[in-house]
Amino acid sequence: MSVPMLQHADVWRGIDRLAAKHGLSASGLARRAGLDPTAFNPSKRITREGRPRWPSTESLSKILTVTGEPFVDFVLLTGAGNGEANGNGHGGAAAYDQAVSGGRVVARGQSRTIPVITLDRLAAGDCFDASGMPMGPDWGHLEFTGAGRDYFGVEITGTDFDPIYRDGDTLIAARGAEIRRGDRIIIGTSAGTVLVRKVVRHDADGYYLEAVRQPGQPQFVPQDQVRFTARIQWVSQ
Repeated sequence: MSVPMLQHADVWRGIDRLAAKHGLSASGLARRAGLDPTAFNPSKRITREGRPRWPSTESLSKILTVTGEPFVDFVLLTGAGNGEANGNGHGGAAAYDQAVSGGRVVARGQSRTIPVITLDRLAAGDCFDASGMPMGPDWGHLEFTGAGRDYFGVEITGTDFDPIYRDGDTLIAARGAEIRRGDRIIIGTSAGTVLVRKVVRHDADGYYLEAVRQPGQPQFVPQDQVRFTARIQWVSQ
């Protein structure tokens, strides 16, 4: 087999699919290979200046060793050279297009490139427009299967949400999704804050929310102060 020229998106696609093939998230694969759990996180794939960051050959060697996969099979997982388009998630290798939730393969289908940002960058500035669309230079990109056009990702940084969400987990959320009692959501307010919360109640007046980790007295956010809501659909751990 001749090895096609691998592009930046191809290599990261291959890592995501290799992890999914073995019932892992990218973070779980890194842990199994003895790497930093955040080594393959979406925020590590693009520099803050917007330049592509490549995984090291040592990292690739370690994940192939622990999974027992030959390099030629990894190349097949990347989708390179078989008509699969880079960056937009459409094309071949559909058998490997699998969504991951909590380290488990949960779905098949076409993948899509969605915007993703770390929680600390999200807190540092206004990263959404008035309708809740991601904007600004701090967003990276993540290929994720099953995602729609209104999806985005938030990578958890720090320990504020332990043990529900841990440092390095990526929350995949859908703007405009129906919100129900008990849902965990990302909500943007007219004051410019973006919160990760659990819904206690939602009615025409607004949202009654509680902390994800330590539920307590619900916080009320009036409907006229809500810029957008996005229901958390998956967590890649």
